[in-house]
Amino acid sequence: MPNHKSCEKRLRQEKKRHARNHYVIMTIKTLSKKMHSEMPVEEKERLLQEVYSELDKAAKRNIIHKRTASRRKARLAAYFNKEKNAVAAE
Repeated sequence: MPNHKSCEKRLRQEKKRHARNHYVIMTIKTLSKKMHSEMPVEEKERLLQEVYSELDKAAKRNIIHKRTASRRKARLAAYFNKEKNAVAAE
C-alpha cells in the first residue's frame, strides 16, 4: 500500500486507466474474433470498418502502438479479401 498521498492518487488513476484500456482492448479482440466467424461478406465488411475505427482510436489514445494497429488492420484486411475472393469464386 502507498505511504504518500500522491502515490495513493497515482494508484487510483492507474486503476481507472487500466479499466478503460482493458475495455478497449477486449472490444477490439471481440470484434476481431467476430470477423473470423461465419457470416455474410456484407456483414464482415461493415464489421471490418468498425474494427478499423476501434484500432485507430486505440492507437490515437496510446492504448496500443500505432504499428500494432496497422499490423492488425493489414492482417484483417488480408483475411477479409481472401474470404471475399473465395465467395466470388463460387
